[in-house]
Amino acid sequence: IKVGLISLGCEKNLVDSEMILGLCQSADFEIKTDLNDVDIIIINTCGFITSAKEEAINTIFEALDYQENGTKIVVTGCLVQRYLDDLKKEIPEVDLYIPIRDYHRFGELLSNLMDDKKYSNMCLNMHNRVLSTPKHLAYIKISEGCNNNCAYCAIPLIRGKFVSRKEEDILLEFKYLVNSGRKEICLISQDLTKYGIDLENASLASLLLKLIKIEGDYKIRLLYLYPDEITD
Repeated sequence: IKVGLISLGCEKNLVDSEMILGLCQSADFEIKTDLNDVDIIIINTCGFITSAKEEAINTIFEALDYQENGTKIVVTGCLVQRYLDDLKKEIPEVDLYIPIRDYHRFGELLSNLMDDKKYSNMCLNMHNRVLSTPKHLAYIKISEGCNNNCAYCAIPLIRGKFVSRKEEDILLEFKYLVNSGRKEICLISQDLTKYGIDLENASLASLLLKLIKIEGDYKIRLLYLYPDEITD
């Protein structure tokens, strides 16, 4: 099975796209960049602001043209999480919609679409990614969601409440990326400065102190920080 993926939106969404590609690779799919030569096109959408929604909708309609070749169109990501019922109603031609809440069933849903059960138990995994960034750079998503509930922002609606990844899980991924030659490792989150608020004895500062003890030639970058939450 040949698959092509279009990733829209932010770097956090890109990490999800890399996990999707990791799942596809583990399922022995062939990852292609030429959409004229694939069996499945996966579109990972953004649904944050109006221009992002328009870009996602336009991309979906452009991808539907490939159905003439027998290509299956799968649409996932933030737009689907936010507007699943509307999308099913307005664009029923899409073969499969996968909202974020169903990411733990990603392999199962793809298996049902392709009528092949051998990868039905596969799910998205932070440690199984196909890195799509330049060879010097990689992103690590250290949390999901947000608790700030800013009036202008839909992230809590789309991604849910703030949940930190465990320190040991992040350290394991960081070591792997350093050992694989990544020189610039960017920690990403909707609110980095809240990291650890839901864990015992954890914070962004304590995480950084553990990361910088890891030997290697690298720089750590942080995206994003809230100024009023930065501690001494």
